[in-house]
Amino acid sequence: MEDLILSTASDVKHLAYAIDTFYFLICGALVMWMAAGFSMLEAGLVRSKNTTEILTKNIALFAIACTMYLICGYYIMYSSAEGGIFPSFGGLIGGENSVTDVLSGDEDAPYYSMRSDYFFQVVFVATCMSIVSGAVAERMKLWAFLAFAVVMTGFIYPVSGYWTWGEGFLDAAGYSDFAGSGIVHMAGAAAALAGVLVLGPRKGKYGKDGQINAIPGANLPLATLGTFILWMGWFGFNGGSELKMSDVDSANNVAQVFVNTNAAAAGGVIAALILARLWFKKADLTMALNGALAGLVAITAEPLEPSALTATIIGAIGGIIVVASIVTLDKLKIDDPVGAISVHGVVGIFGVLVVPFTNADATFGSQILGIVAIFAWVFIASLIVWTILKAIMGVRVSEEDEYDGVDLAECGMEAYPEFVSAKK
Repeated sequence: MEDLILSTASDVKHLAYAIDTFYFLICGALVMWMAAGFSMLEAGLVRSKNTTEILTKNIALFAIACTMYLICGYYIMYSSAEGGIFPSFGGLIGGENSVTDVLSGDEDAPYYSMRSDYFFQVVFVATCMSIVSGAVAERMKLWAFLAFAVVMTGFIYPVSGYWTWGEGFLDAAGYSDFAGSGIVHMAGAAAALAGVLVLGPRKGKYGKDGQINAIPGANLPLATLGTFILWMGWFGFNGGSELKMSDVDSANNVAQVFVNTNAAAAGGVIAALILARLWFKKADLTMALNGALAGLVAITAEPLEPSALTATIIGAIGGIIVVASIVTLDKLKIDDPVGAISVHGVVGIFGVLVVPFTNADATFGSQILGIVAIFAWVFIASLIVWTILKAIMGVRVSEEDEYDGVDLAECGMEAYPEFVSAKK
């Protein structure tokens, strides 16, 4: 009888380990699908002559992020990983859990595969880098951007990631960021802001006497599709950050996170659309799309503790903030074609600051410390890298190439060749 009980307990642990590992991997795949969302959103919000290049950036940055995080980023961020920076082949992300470890009965016994943890983390790195690509669109050299991606994903992001999720000093200080409003989104926006300041605005965006000239995107259906893809992928982003679902409490938590994530996005859309109607006298689709993303960013720092109605309100405030931020940055002549700095940076800060209202374990002091430390590190490090790249290889295409479109200049092909008149 005792052997049967032991066997049953062992089987339960095997099953729980398999379920949690599988859940981690599926959530990672959902977050990976956000790369498609960013690609479609950005391709829709840039002009047609810059579409191929923005798509090239997105698929290339994803590949670079995966490679750099494998080589060194994961080890920097989680320095307890086995094997060191240059271990034997196959050991770059540490050893795998053994059956003995899983069945040990210890409180800290692993309950999901190490490889699933790496996979889930690497798609977060790519998400952070994707934020940068839209903000610097339509005037940055492709290879300068990719060179920055190497440093950002291999070093800059992992360092601040170590401070937080890697049990560094911000974690010790009590900084709370469930899925990364600050760690991922604000960090990406800080890097983007540094790049935009080095680049300068697109030609024709700003005129004399404070005039702001709208530069409409080429494909709003594509941008809308991208937003829906991101909305869906965010369930993996936030839901997977629960890290477990093989017991009743964890499963209930995952469900709550999904509900709150969805509610916040909905609140962001409604609030942004209403504010746009009141402010601009029109129902601005681009503001509604950014409102959805703002709601998602706002709830990401704490999607578990709020009620669904509270999550809706948090998302709605995020939707209001993003509209005001986009208008303000334009007045400051900070040219961000897709609104990434506002969505991920300004609203990311709000998302981190609102955590103590629903999570009693968080304090405003620790949240502010996290914001300042992460933003300062990523912004300053990125500014240095962008400046070095500008001196070595240049970061901005020529005025002629910008006028003709970076598709031809950087990629030698057009996304919509049938719509372009043949050149004589």
